[in-house]
Amino acid sequence: MRRAIVRVILTTAMADKVDKTDEEWRKLLTPEQFHVLREKGTERAFSGAYWASHDKAMYLCAACGNALFSSDTKYDSGSGWPSFTQPAAAGAVDEHADRSHGMVRTEVTCSRCGGHLGHVFEDGPGEEGLRYCINSAALKPVPPSK
Repeated sequence: MRRAIVRVILTTAMADKVDKTDEEWRKLLTPEQFHVLREKGTERAFSGAYWASHDKAMYLCAACGNALFSSDTKYDSGSGWPSFTQPAAAGAVDEHADRSHGMVRTEVTCSRCGGHLGHVFEDGPGEEGLRYCINSAALKPVPPSK
């Protein structure tokens, strides 16, 4: 049975939270990263760097380095964005109701810095049936160490 789509995971300790001003974020992020992560923007489908990547990697938050998704759960959803069946660990992301743009969706944010990552939908493969549709600009892949 599928779980309720909107939930908030609060396992990250408050001491681990990253809180910066917009000015501080602008110094750390590219304009595209700032738009996606801090202004809840969305890159165009099939335009991001990682939508078609098949490399083994841990995908970190491009803003704060929090481990978000593993390539082990990445799949080609045909949507034009990197898609994953689940986060790397419980508490890696938070989910919030998003009623913008005349629709109801579930927004996915980094649990550490609150950066906007994308959305999660209930049309994915596997037992949970989830598709975490994430902007490439919000991600930083790190290959496994050898």
